[in-house]
Amino acid sequence: MSANPVRLQAITDVEAYVPPAPSFSPGETPGDIFGMNVFSKTVMQKRLPKSVYRSVVATIENSETLDPQVADSVASAMKDWAIEKGATHYAHVFYPLTGFTAEKHDGFFDPVGDGTALAEFAGKTLVQGEPDASSFPNGGLRNTFEARGYTGWDVTSPAYILENPNGNTLCIPTVFISMTGEALDHKTPLLRAQQAMAVHAERVLTLFGHTPSAVVSYCGPEQEYFLIDRHFFVARPDLLSSGRTLFGAKPPKGQEFDDHYFGAIPERVLGFMADTERELFKLGIPAKTRHNEVAPGQFEIAPMFEAANVGADHQQLLMTTFKTVARKHGMECLFHEKPFEGVNGSGKHVNFSLGNATEGNLLLPGDTPHDNAQFLVFCAAVIRAVHLYGGLLRASVASASNDHRLGANEAPPAIISIFLGDQLAGVFEQLAKGPATSSKGRGTLQIGVDTLPVLPTDPGDRNRTSPFAFTGNRFEFRAPGSLQSVAGPMTTINAIMAEALDHIATKLETALEIGTEFNEAVQALLTELITDHGSVVFNGNGYSDEWQVEAAERGLPNLRTTLDALPELITDASVQLFERYGIFTESEAHSRYEIGLEHYTQSIMVEALSTLEIGQTSVLPAGVRYQTELATNVTALTAAGVAADLDLLEEVTSVIGDLRSGIGALRTAIEVTHPADDALAEAAHAQSALLPAMATVRAAADALESIVADDLWPLPTYQEMLYIL
Repeated sequence: MSANPVRLQAITDVEAYVPPAPSFSPGETPGDIFGMNVFSKTVMQKRLPKSVYRSVVATIENSETLDPQVADSVASAMKDWAIEKGATHYAHVFYPLTGFTAEKHDGFFDPVGDGTALAEFAGKTLVQGEPDASSFPNGGLRNTFEARGYTGWDVTSPAYILENPNGNTLCIPTVFISMTGEALDHKTPLLRAQQAMAVHAERVLTLFGHTPSAVVSYCGPEQEYFLIDRHFFVARPDLLSSGRTLFGAKPPKGQEFDDHYFGAIPERVLGFMADTERELFKLGIPAKTRHNEVAPGQFEIAPMFEAANVGADHQQLLMTTFKTVARKHGMECLFHEKPFEGVNGSGKHVNFSLGNATEGNLLLPGDTPHDNAQFLVFCAAVIRAVHLYGGLLRASVASASNDHRLGANEAPPAIISIFLGDQLAGVFEQLAKGPATSSKGRGTLQIGVDTLPVLPTDPGDRNRTSPFAFTGNRFEFRAPGSLQSVAGPMTTINAIMAEALDHIATKLETALEIGTEFNEAVQALLTELITDHGSVVFNGNGYSDEWQVEAAERGLPNLRTTLDALPELITDASVQLFERYGIFTESEAHSRYEIGLEHYTQSIMVEALSTLEIGQTSVLPAGVRYQTELATNVTALTAAGVAADLDLLEEVTSVIGDLRSGIGALRTAIEVTHPADDALAEAAHAQSALLPAMATVRAAADALESIVADDLWPLPTYQEMLYIL
């Protein structure tokens, strides 16, 4: 191969890869290790006094207020268990508005007067910590000189042991708030929104004659990701700095043949998957599905449903685990939404449902959904919520990185609509006119091969172009990006469901107070809801140009970019929603808007600076070397009386000129400054000036890559990164 020596060495190192020893011991089964590193209810039952155990379980399962008197007992049992597991430190784990996990480690052991050490862990230490709050994004909630922040134990999310070859750590999930009580994290608003939704869901269930147990929302996130060999990763400064390739010509073969999707999992990748699943099982994370995704080098894992708060914590832990285990296998796990131009990006589809221990899944239609009034009411609540607050849902997934995939050919459009499927669409069409009397049932599929069984078919197909699709017993929110925490989208879903269920409960209660018969009141309510909010239901092709026009006629917003979407956080309607249900104060809502703008600007600025650096120090020199080589050859041929072909030299020279011009324009755009307190102006400049300037540099660089001699090109190519693993 005539590749550049650095690239050739990377390829050689990949080929010499030796897999690590298998993680699973002979005879070990997943069932043996599942939850072994979790301070679970089973562990608590064995280690806590009965009264303390009952008190903690009542908080976890029934949302009862935590009794502060139990903290010392729990802390003592937790410490003993952790030390038996090899833990030397404990950490309050929290989820600041960086989108990543944060933790502060403290040792269990304190020195005593006789020269020995004693392990201590008091209840007050379990319940509350005090990390520095001044260095995390806060959107104006705190001044730089005001550093005090608190972490608070979230008893509903279990503590766990994080293993490390040099010593284990007891990790305690916590909220993170300022000294004055503002939420500085993703967990606190999610817990608030979950609580608000539960209050009104239980009102609705009471009206249906139930004595409901605590309602919770459930979350099942599908995580997509890319794997590349680390030798390529460390040779790509753009991946190191921004998580995506800022340069890269399209390879001869991409995903055109759809041959990677659900294909045989490569042996090296399967070893990685087995290792990650073992670590996830130990942490009580129910990994269920794994497969190749559409793009080369892309894969997916999907866990089972969990309560939203626990699912969000587990999702963050999953990403950390994937990063760690990938490096053990000599690979890098990429969670960026669009790490490679020209092939599918990665999402994190959030499957949402709600239910409780007594009534089960409240979004389960049954065989005859037209007769299932309770299901129809909860489904109608989703329709109302998404219709009224589609802009908020779009804002919950807004980021510079997710802008690269939303609306593209592998992701739902920026227009938030609902897909119901043929069965439910038919039921709600009937409800718009009066009572629903029938619903489409299951069918059978005759394959035409005698040896194969007759297969049952679902009453409705799936729609992969819908941002919010009903998929049989849940709704799938397909817009979240692979890099982001699911806590943000789940907070928004719970918040808007709280409003919808409050509206429904109030309507039914009012109707009953004036003597309306319950079934009649439900029928009238369902007709009103689908009439008022049915315009958000769309079962067609969300990628079509016609839908863009039709959606506008229906009054559905098309918030194409992050800067279009973020203002939805601070509209009067949004702020009133947040304040009414105790999810955000007005200042907290505005802080999320400011942080969104700052993160958008910072992300693009890092990419712009990286583009400038790589363009100037790697791409341009490679082009000039090739230009010089061609010019030298032309001179030698001319001196020898041989007619030289000047076309290639002229082409290279022209592209180099474009590259120089693009680099100059990008440098000028980077140097533009705005007032420090004008985050919107900075973000608008990033969108209108930096992104186009980066695109111009990339276009020239990618054109150069396609014509420069391979031994001179310094960056690992798409073909190498996506196919050599």
